[in-house]
Amino acid sequence: MVSYQGKKVVIVGLGITGLSCVNYFLAQNVIPKVIDTRLSPSGLEQLDKRVVYHLGELNIDWLLDADLIIASPGIALATPELQLAAKQGIEIIGDIELFCREINQQNNKQIVAITGANGKTTVTTLVGEIIASTGTKVAVGGNIGQPALSLLNQDYDVYVLELSSFQLETTYSLQATVATILNISQDHMDRYPFGLMQYVEAKQRIYHNAKYCVINYDDELTTPTNKQSNCVSFGVTKGDYHLDQHCEHLIAQEQDVLATKTMKLTGCHNYLNALAALAIADKLKIPRKSSIATIASFHGLPHRFELVLEKNGVKWINDSKATNVGSTAAALNSIVCKGKLFLLLGGDGKSADFSPLIPYLQNRNLEVFCFGRDRYLLGKLAANITTITETMAESVKIIAQKVEPNDVVLLSPACASLDQFKNYIERGKRFAQLATQYAQGNEK
Repeated sequence: MVSYQGKKVVIVGLGITGLSCVNYFLAQNVIPKVIDTRLSPSGLEQLDKRVVYHLGELNIDWLLDADLIIASPGIALATPELQLAAKQGIEIIGDIELFCREINQQNNKQIVAITGANGKTTVTTLVGEIIASTGTKVAVGGNIGQPALSLLNQDYDVYVLELSSFQLETTYSLQATVATILNISQDHMDRYPFGLMQYVEAKQRIYHNAKYCVINYDDELTTPTNKQSNCVSFGVTKGDYHLDQHCEHLIAQEQDVLATKTMKLTGCHNYLNALAALAIADKLKIPRKSSIATIASFHGLPHRFELVLEKNGVKWINDSKATNVGSTAAALNSIVCKGKLFLLLGGDGKSADFSPLIPYLQNRNLEVFCFGRDRYLLGKLAANITTITETMAESVKIIAQKVEPNDVVLLSPACASLDQFKNYIERGKRFAQLATQYAQGNEK
C-alpha cells in the first residue's frame, strides 16, 4: 500500500466516492479532514466520528494547510480556492489516482479504462460480463457502481473502470492495459468554458501509458493525440471492427462473427457498443467464442434505449440516460418507426449547443415535445412540429391522446434531469409509469 503517513489530507466532496477516500486513509491510520459545499451531503451519517468536517463552503484555511487534497469529480479544478492551493504547490488528485498508484505496485493486474460521451456504462458493463464469463476475477466500477478504491477491498485480476472526464482531470498514473474513448460530443460545456477541445483534452488523458487503445474510426477526436501505433478501431462501416452495409452483422477483422438479429441489444449505436467491447476483449486475449456468446445474450441496461412498454401497437422507449446531444442523436439515428415518432426533449442542457439535432428532426414523420428548463431553446429546433409544456407528464398526456398503431414514443431528452428530477433514473421511471398509466387508459 502506498504510504501517506504524516500527510495532512483534505477530502473535498463526500458522497459514496468521498467516503471511499476517507476509509482508504483511515486504513492507514491517516485521519483526513472533509469539506463539502453542501449543507447536508449524502454519506455524512456514515462518516467516522474521528473525522472533522466543514460544510456549506470551501474552507480555504484547511486547503492551504494541506499536504494533499483529494478533489471530488464534482468539484471543478478551476474553482478559485483549488487554484490558490495549486499555486502554492499543494498536490490535488482524485480517487482514481489513488487507485492507480495502488494497482501500479501490484504485479499482473490489468485495468480496462473506458470513457466517452455516450455508451460508456453499457460497454463497461458488457466488458465486465465478458471477462467474468471466462472465470476470471473481475471488478467493475469507477464512475458506475462501486468507487474504484472500494474495489481494493478484495483481490481481482482485472479492473474495468468507467471514467468520466472529471475523474480523468485529476488522474496522472493510469496505466491501462486497454483504454478507449468511445465517442466525443458536446457535454458538460458549463464545466469547460474554453469549449469542446478542453473537454477532449480531459478525455484524452485515458490513453496516457495505455498498452492498447480502442478508437472510433468515425470520430477522429477519439484518436490519441500522441499518435500511438497500438490502436484498433471500430466504426459503422469501416474500421478493424465494423458493421456490414445493412447493420445485420458484426464484422471483426474481416470475419462475420454475429448476426445482429440474434442479439438482445437493438439499435446501431448499441451494435457499435458491442463492437467496442469485442475489440477490448480481443486485446485482453479472451477467447472470441466466449465474447460472442456473452454479447449475444446481453440485455442492455435500464434507461438506455429501453423498450418499457409495447401496447396497442405503440412502442414506448425510455432513453432517459440520453443526457446530452450526442446520445439523443445516436438514438434518433438508430430508431426504426413505421408510424409517427413522438420525441420527448427537455431538462437542463448544461449550456450545450442543440443545433446538431436539427438534421435528425427533418424529413421524417415526427412530433417533438419539449419540457423542463430549456424547453424554449429546444423548441426552436423544429418549431413547426413542436409542442412546449412545463413538465414531462404534461407532454406524455397529450401524446397519449394522439398515438396510433405503429407509432413510437421516445424519451431521449438531450439534457440532464436535475431541474425537475433527482436524477435520470427517476425521470426514466416516471416516464415508464406514465406510459403504463396512459396506455391502460387510466388518466388520473
